[in-house]
Amino acid sequence: MRYLLRRALHALLLLFGVSLLTFMFAAMAPGNYLDEMRLNPQIAPETISALRAQYGMDRPFPVRYLRWLGSVLRGEWGFSFAYNRPVASLLVVRARNTLLLAATATALAWLLALPLGVWSAERAGHWPDRLVSAGSAALLVIPELVLALGLLILAVRSGWFPAGGLESLGSGSLSAGRKIADLARHLTLPVAALVLSSIPLLIRHVRAAVAEVLGSGFLWAAEAHGISRRRLLWRHALPAAANPLISLFGFSLGGLLSGSLIVEVVMSWPGLGPLLLEAILTRDLYVVIGCVLLSTLFLVGGNLAADLLLYWADPRIRWEGPEP
Repeated sequence: MRYLLRRALHALLLLFGVSLLTFMFAAMAPGNYLDEMRLNPQIAPETISALRAQYGMDRPFPVRYLRWLGSVLRGEWGFSFAYNRPVASLLVVRARNTLLLAATATALAWLLALPLGVWSAERAGHWPDRLVSAGSAALLVIPELVLALGLLILAVRSGWFPAGGLESLGSGSLSAGRKIADLARHLTLPVAALVLSSIPLLIRHVRAAVAEVLGSGFLWAAEAHGISRRRLLWRHALPAAANPLISLFGFSLGGLLSGSLIVEVVMSWPGLGPLLLEAILTRDLYVVIGCVLLSTLFLVGGNLAADLLLYWADPRIRWEGPEP
């Protein structure tokens, strides 16, 4: 239990540090949302001064940061100047869409990476291994942005998939089954972009972990007792290689959650990515801070999930007594 408490404390300290640095860098950036309003001749300078006082923008940095922390504790996460509403109400809907996209991509990437990595490790040095290695190397050198743009061009020219968005026009009148099918069509290209960009590293790590275990003496002994090769791979080798793969799972989940932002922008997926870009362009300070902090929270959450899985899978981590 001390292990989990330490990990949770580290996560809280990391979130605090990220929030402080993000708030500081955003506050140091030249200009703000109200500066844009000064360009409008219909808005009096007195009105802008009153808004600065109302939103606390004329206060010192420590006061503004403490006020923002108080709003986080109240569940508001600051106030959006552009939307004229608490930031939390904006983040909830966008974060749900980002979670749906990243969780689907993570599940599909691992469902593909595990059998391909094990298959490649079991046939190390032969043509299946070379084929998988060549394919993963080719995908590895293609930037995520290029993959997303290529899939978007495919959607526009072929018409097979929607070119953006979460749902089709008029989807509210569809039945539940057709709504799910429509959502799946809109998910296909963003998920494909994320899977293609993440699966090469997953395959290589799975292959390396399983290949290392395949040379262990206990597997040779198990094979000598007549255990089938398939059972040897999936019931003995893969669990023995689980620890680094569980850590990688947490990192990949958090990485896809925070790294899906660029795919969301390119493919017009209504997640945190377009909201963050819009907030940066309009200098909506608290929306920027909220998006950055929530992306960090996703990354930390993925690592915490991996820590929980490791705690459950490895009795050495659960052992808190003195060394024997």
